Amino acid sequence: MLGMFEPASYALRDTDSRGRVYPEPAHAFRTPFQRDRERIVHSSAFRRMTGKTQVLVASVNDHHRTRLTHTLEVTQVARTAARRLRLNEDLTEAIALAHDIGHPPFGHSGEDALNECMAGVGGFNHNLYGLRRVDELEERYPEFPGLNLTYELRESFVSHAGKVNPEFDSSLQPPLEAQLVDVVDSITYDVHDLDDALGLGFLELDDIKGVELWRQAGERVRAKYANLSGHAFRTAAIRELLAWLVTDLLDETTRQIESRKVRTANDVRECETGLVGLSPDLRRMKTELERYLRANVYRHHKVLRMTASGKRILRILFQEYMRAPELLPARHFARWAGSGVNEPLLPNRTREPHLERVVGDYLAGMTDRYAQQEHRRLFSPMGDA
Repeated sequence: MLGMFEPASYALRDTDSRGRVYPEPAHAFRTPFQRDRERIVHSSAFRRMTGKTQVLVASVNDHHRTRLTHTLEVTQVARTAARRLRLNEDLTEAIALAHDIGHPPFGHSGEDALNECMAGVGGFNHNLYGLRRVDELEERYPEFPGLNLTYELRESFVSHAGKVNPEFDSSLQPPLEAQLVDVVDSITYDVHDLDDALGLGFLELDDIKGVELWRQAGERVRAKYANLSGHAFRTAAIRELLAWLVTDLLDETTRQIESRKVRTANDVRECETGLVGLSPDLRRMKTELERYLRANVYRHHKVLRMTASGKRILRILFQEYMRAPELLPARHFARWAGSGVNEPLLPNRTREPHLERVVGDYLAGMTDRYAQQEHRRLFSPMGDA
């Protein structure tokens, strides 16, 4: 009988990887997906997530979540769930660490602004930008562009985006490890956005007592700790809510795997629909919570003011770099203009013919603070040194 944490037959084995675009010799003691994980963690795009908005602009205070802390929370939950489902933990962790690496500054409002600015070259999608980031824009290796990640890591960006890409077969389901990260991301996003909204005073506990998922989580906490109130109750209820959703995810996913008689990683690929998800009741209650968050948090006047400011900054910067591309840093300008500038293209790098794409890539890589500083440098009367 298999041990508790022995990979299941339907997990994606390291030896099943379809490899890398640029072949590399096997490492002496690290698996392919461990190497992917470490390349992601050491990338500049990963570090920049610490200064990128989750829901609120990252400079509001030191307590709410940033894109990086959200990523680490998703990774922790996803790896725990992968172990319980006996999936490939290294692959799950690498996908989780990479899943938000393509987010621009100012959260989803920043993505909306770039999508509008880049409409003439296909728009902007943070998942597809994340793929381009790891395929082309990271500059850490002289032998090849990007990070040269495995097929499975790269595929996860496209499956998360829901876009057609000729390199990846959209008729097949992604591996269970990628499906798991996608659902855990959604769960974690909802629960922790609610936590941040309560912590920052956008919502009060009484405001959300009509939301069924929250009410039932609160009743579970009251049954254990009758006298909790205020911050202590909120913290316990958030913890209970996350644990409840993840437990349901594990139970429902196990039921789906068994009922559909999934035995191999190839069986996973050939399923008509995904296998990872919540039970119908929890899915319904989670949808209600998401509607509440959209109406009362994401549309809160303080959030709208900050997101409007971020969108305005990105639009203005985009227009200015398009008007005067020589204002771009030399290595970004070289991607469009080619060699002959101060910093020529690195080996194996190709020119990008569309200036819009180069400008959009540069802006998408910025942190919130850097975009604000760049706006001041270009447009304040004295500029910044």
